[in-house]
Amino acid sequence: MEIDKAIRESDDRRLKTKYNNAIYVIQRALALYSIEEVAFSFNGGKDSTVLLHLLRAGYFLHKGEHGLPNGGLSDHDFKCPIRTIYFESPSAFPEINSFTYEIASTYALEMDIIRLDFKSGLEALLKEKPIRAIFLGVRIGDPTAVGQEQFSPSSPGWPPFMRVNPILDWSYRDVWAFLLTCNVRYCSLYDQGYTSIGSIYDTVPNALLRANKSTEKFKPAYQLPDGRLERAGRVKKIYNSVSGYSDVVSNGPNNLKTCQSSTFTASVLAVGDEILFGNIEDQLGLALCRKLSSVGWTVSKTVVIRNDIDSVAEEVERLKANNDMVFIYGGVGPLHSDVAIAGVAKAFGVCLAPDEAFEEYLRQCIGEKCTGDRTEMAQLPEGITELLLHERLPVPLIKCHNIIILSATNSTELGNQWDCLIELSSSNYSGPLILTDPFVSKQLETSLSDLQIALPLSQLRLRFPDLYIGCYRKSRYGPLLVTFEGKDPDRIELAANALCKEFHPGAFCEPTTKDDF
Repeated sequence: MEIDKAIRESDDRRLKTKYNNAIYVIQRALALYSIEEVAFSFNGGKDSTVLLHLLRAGYFLHKGEHGLPNGGLSDHDFKCPIRTIYFESPSAFPEINSFTYEIASTYALEMDIIRLDFKSGLEALLKEKPIRAIFLGVRIGDPTAVGQEQFSPSSPGWPPFMRVNPILDWSYRDVWAFLLTCNVRYCSLYDQGYTSIGSIYDTVPNALLRANKSTEKFKPAYQLPDGRLERAGRVKKIYNSVSGYSDVVSNGPNNLKTCQSSTFTASVLAVGDEILFGNIEDQLGLALCRKLSSVGWTVSKTVVIRNDIDSVAEEVERLKANNDMVFIYGGVGPLHSDVAIAGVAKAFGVCLAPDEAFEEYLRQCIGEKCTGDRTEMAQLPEGITELLLHERLPVPLIKCHNIIILSATNSTELGNQWDCLIELSSSNYSGPLILTDPFVSKQLETSLSDLQIALPLSQLRLRFPDLYIGCYRKSRYGPLLVTFEGKDPDRIELAANALCKEFHPGAFCEPTTKDDF
């Protein structure tokens, strides 16, 4: 089949991994449910177009594995009998409707056209058809993706069915890499600067793709430099009290500035009995906190846990739900105490499975020796793993949704891995980190007592909730150091001056030696 052949012949190792994982999910669903019990929700967008061709390839391979004849049919002649659901809306773009009907005709899709809202339409369809599972083109980052896994039962209050999400872990870059590599048709709106298509009332071309400031021409969607801003073309309506709804406001060019000034939270998790026994000092945690602060991220928690799979899984499950990113180090390797990856898999409820791409990197790194250990190290969380590749990394870093597993064992290795992460995030629009404005800090020193300064500091914190204001002493009888941290230098100066005005002149001064934080 042409789709499978195009991916196999591609040099894009990341795309191959994503494709293989998605095909596995599809084949697993086809093994669990009969063809009459599955359906595919198609909306004409780029994600569902990718899923359409993955389903066709997956069904083709599924038939071959079960000894059913494929007949040597070409890509266009091969018919995939999975029922297709299309929710037709009067607010849809004409181009979306046209593309959907053309695709249905080209690939002889068995399409059910529903002109009700999604929930009502599903209720009616599931009463009429014995559908138990529906393939969806949901990806992490979509508003509806929160809490979903590759197999997720429908939410309470909805008709019962299994949501199957083969491309849940795909990025914007992965979607376009697939469409362009396989040379398949997609909706023409994407060549006009649209990057995420909703209705005609809430979607405009992405301003980040404007050819130049003086033209209304836009570059195609696959040229968007930062895939995290694919929804920058979604718009908000402004209500005019006189004339009703008027012009729309795009999430576009200023969205990048908003993103850069935002604050994201991370947690740092160390796995190591040696740290807990006091045999070694944990230097990587402190270094990671400093590095995260340098790119504007707030560290909400640092944790050290023992080398135990259940302990890792429980902590990861807590941290991933409350942070934008979790960094794990320690416990990575082939030894009995290296349980970090297995713990991450358990936290997400998935199994460990061999990753051919990762094993190839291990082979290049350690050669053919220690074959058993290498194979064991190539077991990664199934269906949720993304390899972070960089020319200066002999072995890729491992990312599972919002978990990044570092293999560094010392500050030098951590520095190299961090620099690679930053370069990937700066140059690749599907990079692992969103780089934001760094924190700015200021310190004041005073000989005032804690009792004298306590109330003014409490009041100051209420006046400046956007700043971190803390204080400490290096020794019991040494001067008190007051720290201001935030992203707006003017606000920091304003807060510092406000504190100084509460006391006599000279009560505060800047320390002669500033702490390195």
